[in-house]
Amino acid sequence: MKASLKPRYEARAKILKAMAHPSRLLIIEELQKQERCVNELTEMVGADTSTVSKHLTVLKSAGLVADERRANCIYYRLRCPCILDFMGCVEDVLAANADEHKKIMKGCKK
Repeated sequence: MKASLKPRYEARAKILKAMAHPSRLLIIEELQKQERCVNELTEMVGADTSTVSKHLTVLKSAGLVADERRANCIYYRLRCPCILDFMGCVEDVLAANADEHKKIMKGCKK
């Protein structure tokens, strides 16, 4: 790999690693609908506040979410809602894989 390309791929990997957890994917999808405070996300994720806060820190560090303090609560929002376009692509891959597995299974039943 060219040394000049390495930072680009490392930056991309950081974003993908930040997304690589079911709770963080849920948080991203919920923030796409509207901004949320930590308490709302904690209830949705079904984990304790410290765990959700750690997930949010990972997402914020990767540049996926931004936060804003209002009174006693911190509200989070997606910085780039287009990240959900990527999720649509992931769903397409899952569907294609499911179709391929169906074909394989049909061949096994003969």
